[in-house]
Amino acid sequence: MPKPGELTFVAPRGAKKPPRHLADLTPAERKEAVAAIGEKPFRAKQLSQHYFARYAHEPEQWTDIPAGSRARLQEALLPELMTVVRHLSTDQGTTRKTLWRLFDGTLVESVLMRYPDRVTMCISSQAGCGMNCPFCATGQAGLDRNLSTAEIVHQIVDGMRALRDGEVPGGTSQAGGSGGGPARLSNIVFMGMGEPLANYNRVVGAIRRLTDPEPDGLGLSQRGITVSTVGLVPAIHRFADEGFKCRLAISLHAPDDELRDTLVPVNTRWKVREVLDAGFEYAAKSGRRLSIEYALIRDINDQAWRGDRLGRLLKGKPVHVNLIPLNPTPGSKWTASRPEDEKAFVEAIAAHGVPVTIRDTRGQEIDGACGQLAASER
Repeated sequence: MPKPGELTFVAPRGAKKPPRHLADLTPAERKEAVAAIGEKPFRAKQLSQHYFARYAHEPEQWTDIPAGSRARLQEALLPELMTVVRHLSTDQGTTRKTLWRLFDGTLVESVLMRYPDRVTMCISSQAGCGMNCPFCATGQAGLDRNLSTAEIVHQIVDGMRALRDGEVPGGTSQAGGSGGGPARLSNIVFMGMGEPLANYNRVVGAIRRLTDPEPDGLGLSQRGITVSTVGLVPAIHRFADEGFKCRLAISLHAPDDELRDTLVPVNTRWKVREVLDAGFEYAAKSGRRLSIEYALIRDINDQAWRGDRLGRLLKGKPVHVNLIPLNPTPGSKWTASRPEDEKAFVEAIAAHGVPVTIRDTRGQEIDGACGQLAASER
């Protein structure tokens, strides 16, 4: 049952659930599922090794499993969840956006970005989004459905395989080499399509699969994961009690309730100070600095006085402000701030001693704003 004040999602009548997948299950549940089809329970660990450690999805690659068992195990625990519609690359190939078609035809996106010192992957947690923020392509498309835990995890598994196989050039590998060779994923951001905390249980399950040690999961660090939210306060409180060391990012976009009610409609339910207080609670419990995401929109929220107000709200708190030049969508009235307004906004925040940076935006040549690629495919 949902907790009081939580947003819930009701699947459309007749909607099919994604097929059960290895990544949906805990290690104990995997053993039970394997035993239920007449296989020895230890096959669950072998299958986990192939999926989470070797990124080997095809049965013919499972040479330590008898040929007669492979098809049965694949059908029961490794069904095909999603297929690549297309990849689009830019920045000399170091940024690759992927459009996925899920088992029911639903479209979602993920982005892999390779920098000289790190590799970041931006993933989706829902198909579409129900938050209805007017400047966001995904929000304007509405919500199709929640992704399953496995549908979330598989975006990362495929990205890690692509990095291992050298499909994304540039940057520096974890071993210190340079060029277009293999690399390891260092950061995951839940900033793609959807509001992660509106798909709470599956997102939490995905974080556990991503950070469980191999072969139970991918063995990634919780400290390399950022979960972004528009400010679902009850879910933030709940997330603070999970014991995670992930970073929480709040998509604020305005320091005043009057404007934020318009830019982020959920603000009519939970106001700016209530959202920030919940974020500060998470920061205190996790020991991680809170990230404030703020898309700068020309003549809407980029006035220096708003930067000053934001600085006053955050002064002395364990926060970092991440300003995002808006990646405009075709035909939208919303566009990025002028350079001089951006500079004045930064200075107004920094005057209060609050750390502030401007995000390095990528992907404008490839429908970079989240939701654009899926919308153009539709």
